[in-house]
Amino acid sequence: MAFDISSIIILITLAIIFVVFLIFDLFGRNEQYGYLAYIVAVVPVNYFWAIGGNQANISLIAYIILFVLWIITILRDTIGVYQKKDKEINEILMYLALGILVQLIVTAILPEIISTLQAFTDKFWFFWLPNVHSPIFDETIALVFKITVTVLIFLVIIPLILDVKDEEVSLPIVVVFVALFIIPFLYLSYVWIPEAMGVLTFLFAVILFIILLLITRGQEKK
Repeated sequence: MAFDISSIIILITLAIIFVVFLIFDLFGRNEQYGYLAYIVAVVPVNYFWAIGGNQANISLIAYIILFVLWIITILRDTIGVYQKKDKEINEILMYLALGILVQLIVTAILPEIISTLQAFTDKFWFFWLPNVHSPIFDETIALVFKITVTVLIFLVIIPLILDVKDEEVSLPIVVVFVALFIIPFLYLSYVWIPEAMGVLTFLFAVILFIILLLITRGQEKK
């Protein structure tokens, strides 16, 4: 596959479909299909990866685009939560998790179908993923990748923190909240300082734990 006129038209069409779900609320249909934008974003990005996968930086660029699309969608929904009051944090996290799951499934299948995609990715278990630390990638593109994934993770954490602020939350629930972010923290640590991944993840977890203790209230004694 390559970037010819037909593939570009298909790519534009898939991008338009994503935009439709991104602005779905503007159609005034009183339906919650706008959340599907997290999943639909995977389609044009992976098509872009498939048609340009024989170029070194395309796999990393594809993920940058995917993270940017998710960032835009999260910002849309965060506004919905705190201004319009028509969105829910739980639904945002659920659909984002579904989008990530779909993306992982695609990375396990697509490179097996299009073998050229394997050249610029590393296989982790069943998944073919770009290694941001590989020398095959342009340093600037690698830096943009690191920044976008960092922004994405913190945009997920901040609404959660705001949602539980001043709420009555027991210590075990605080621990569960922190545990939910261990995997994102591990990946973030790997992206920036892989040789100190464990200790950096521990630092992030402790900071989040302290923040949650400061902004939430303990349960009243009975």
